Amino acid sequence: MAKIKVGLVQSSCSKDVDNNLKKAIEGIKKAASQGAQIVCLQELFTSLYFCDVEDYNNFKLAEPIPGPTTELLSIIAKENNIVIIASLFEKRSLGIYHNTTAVIDADGTYLGKYRKMHIPDDPAFYEKFYFTPGDLGYKTFQTQYAKIGVLICWDQWFPEAARITSLMGAEILFYPTAIGWAISQDEVTNQEQYNAWQTIQRSHAIANGVHTVSVNRVGFEQDGAMKFWGGSFVSNPLGSILYQASHTDEEIIVVDIDTQESDNYRVHWPFLRDRRIDSYQPITNRWIDND
Repeated sequence: MAKIKVGLVQSSCSKDVDNNLKKAIEGIKKAASQGAQIVCLQELFTSLYFCDVEDYNNFKLAEPIPGPTTELLSIIAKENNIVIIASLFEKRSLGIYHNTTAVIDADGTYLGKYRKMHIPDDPAFYEKFYFTPGDLGYKTFQTQYAKIGVLICWDQWFPEAARITSLMGAEILFYPTAIGWAISQDEVTNQEQYNAWQTIQRSHAIANGVHTVSVNRVGFEQDGAMKFWGGSFVSNPLGSILYQASHTDEEIIVVDIDTQESDNYRVHWPFLRDRRIDSYQPITNRWIDND
């Protein structure tokens, strides 16, 4: 299919995991009722963003994938004939945990998972304490509606991840996300950070000739010290914004995209044709020393 309706579920979260899951399912169903065929949830949607602290008790939030949440979402996917992209805290084995997104096809089939490759460690984003870096490599998933690529939050800042996933045939890049502003920051800094976040993802769309879909959480967390900035959006292959959500409100958004546009963009802006793959070996170095 070329023309696809993509649903974005931008929500706030609470300490109540069951309520967060219920809210996500309601959002999925609402998007489906509006015609959505692929629905993407935000990063770690079943809980508050717990990586603001290093607390061993938070490992209790993790679950196997596939597991109880994917089993429930498989039922929802089949009932509503929609693809679901679900970001979860994965317990792989004793002492090994990942930040993982599961993909469920429209007939309820579990297609597989992508484990977050780039793990941040910044104030209020202490993800290296919780998550082992992904070891499945970059992934695409052939769904009933499109071949999609899934990356996760911090992956957004790395053009290599978007490029490789696109070269694997992804027609749409999805980015479940949890990112926000510290309320101690001034408004200029906040706006610059959001603009940088959106711009880098729009650049992935342009460089690879694909639509990008970024789904962020919204609302205050960390005892009011962090405001997740929402701003979920869809970009076409030339970086034009097809929809941008609010910075303050929960939203269920359904956006029409045409994956066939990628062929037109890539023909007229043939970046993939003109790549000098024979010259790119140096990029595998951590740094290119001159001595």
